[in-house]
Amino acid sequence: MKKYLLLLLYSCIAAAATAQSPGIDSSKFSRLTTFTAQQDQAQMMQQLGIKKLRPGPSGNQKDANHANEDEAIANPCPLLPDALLTKKGKTVTTSTQWWNERRPEIIEDFETTMYGRIPAKTPKVKWVTKITDYEFVGRTPVVARQMVGIADNSEYPLINVNINMVLVLPSNVKGPVPVLIMFGFPSLPSPAQPSPADMEKINAAFKEMMIQQNPEMKIIFDRYPAYAPITRLAGPNFFAPPPADPSPTEQLIAAGWGYCVLEPNSIQADNGAGLTRGIIGLVNKGQPRKPDDWGALRAWGWGASRALDYLETDTLVNAKMVGIEGVSRYGKAALVTMAFDQRFGVVLIGSSGKGGATLQRRVFGEAVESLAGSGEYHWMCGNYLKYATAESSFGSKTGCDLPVDAHELLALCAPRPTFVSYGVPEKGDAKWLDQNGSYKAAIAAGTVFKLLGAKDLGVSNDYNTEKMPPVLTGLLDGELAWRQHDGGHTDAPNFQFFIPWANRMLKYIKVPR
Repeated sequence: MKKYLLLLLYSCIAAAATAQSPGIDSSKFSRLTTFTAQQDQAQMMQQLGIKKLRPGPSGNQKDANHANEDEAIANPCPLLPDALLTKKGKTVTTSTQWWNERRPEIIEDFETTMYGRIPAKTPKVKWVTKITDYEFVGRTPVVARQMVGIADNSEYPLINVNINMVLVLPSNVKGPVPVLIMFGFPSLPSPAQPSPADMEKINAAFKEMMIQQNPEMKIIFDRYPAYAPITRLAGPNFFAPPPADPSPTEQLIAAGWGYCVLEPNSIQADNGAGLTRGIIGLVNKGQPRKPDDWGALRAWGWGASRALDYLETDTLVNAKMVGIEGVSRYGKAALVTMAFDQRFGVVLIGSSGKGGATLQRRVFGEAVESLAGSGEYHWMCGNYLKYATAESSFGSKTGCDLPVDAHELLALCAPRPTFVSYGVPEKGDAKWLDQNGSYKAAIAAGTVFKLLGAKDLGVSNDYNTEKMPPVLTGLLDGELAWRQHDGGHTDAPNFQFFIPWANRMLKYIKVPR
């Protein structure tokens, strides 16, 4: 029942985000396109001259078309694009060459072929605080704010975009404090409760209202004069032992960090049918995308950047120490956010797979076809479909034809602290994610970290020979870090390692108030 109500709530939020403002004369604006995901993908294929896409492999190993899990055939094109070789064939040997020549080339390739480019003009976002509350997270007092970022839709008022987030900051430490933006479903900590005296007033008013609504209630209340219909919830028990595994948010707050939970679907829907709605639809005035227009991953990253815009104005926040975190598709989004917005100070990339920290050209588990040819194509730009093409006006392409790969996406984060996290297949972090392919990408990215004066994983950069370390063996000595925990499809078990590593990298020391 609770799950049903939660789904209903988010459906209402999504509907409200696209609802037309009252009093708007829609005839003055271009017609709002409504597509199914299949129709949207079909029109993009038509734009690109694609007649047929290759189907992606099945994640069920019992199916005939199951995904490959054999390392012997996982590398059809083992030589990766050289992150330190310009398109003119010049080897990059200085940081100046990287920033001025090579990095812009890599960004251009990612924008053109994979993630799309954010339009030059996007709407401003006005942040409004709906609720400010003073709570406890675990044993730590906090100030919590429920906020909405309202995108300016004056140029196309048929679409509303209201970004939902909750910001929670510790109130027992001297600020400004670091903050980790987390892609997820925002909710305030357990609400503060009225005092016993206020609760008595509330119950008296509630009883009076009930009796006015139904006079028979007076008989019942007279029969139980001490009964209070509304009771206080149990408050925090500071004498109880702390849980063995505190939640990531509890760990952050206890360590003197704040956290900000940002709802991706309030920025851009996680489906192809939503591409003419949300922030992408608002900027395109309700029209379908062009081949190099941004996909959902960049849209979610754009939303995170707007949250950072707000945090930069908050005197309680150290804007130089704002990080970004996500798991699975949101792990992809966290990495994309960090790669393109250099203001972010640190990233935790959880189980991101293809489209994130795992090499695209490897054929192991999830494939390029899994993203481009399925219901996940909306994460990427339209041009990405080319690399799953079976039949088209330009022939057939595969992941091996991509000019860039995941190691270069990680390299765009350098020299800022970048933590790659995975679990184990036995606990649910499936082989589909290709943990080894992600490790290879991190190995290859190390050359750029070292060029920029940062430390990489501390092993060689030979991605074809280095072996993935055993589970629970963290490589955490440098700005580029790797750790595979023994849990499932989550990064929660790595927070106890991520937080001290991030403190060390950012040189943050918690100072009690």
